[in-house]
Amino acid sequence: MTFTGGPKSKAMQVADALRQDIKRMKAGEKLPSQRELMDRFGFASQTIQNGLAALRAEGLIVSAGNLGNFVSDKSTPPTSVREDIQEMRSQLQALTQRVEALEERGK
Repeated sequence: MTFTGGPKSKAMQVADALRQDIKRMKAGEKLPSQRELMDRFGFASQTIQNGLAALRAEGLIVSAGNLGNFVSDKSTPPTSVREDIQEMRSQLQALTQRVEALEERGK
């Protein structure tokens, strides 16, 4: 059985909103800082990071470390395996936290 309904995670809400912003931006334009995104959405840093990670995985943005995140020009080479593993770990950690929170509510 596949679950397809239900509310979107906060990280996916961030990613969805930024996808709309990216449609109006040009390749190479800088996205707002993580702090600005935290203020805009009212979500925790990890949630914002997870939303940005989804956009990186889709190839919509590229990260330039401390310089920030930028709209991809689609010619950017794919991420390294190390980056992919780091991204998966981040998403796994976020999912683990969500499951723990749901289990606490069920007690």
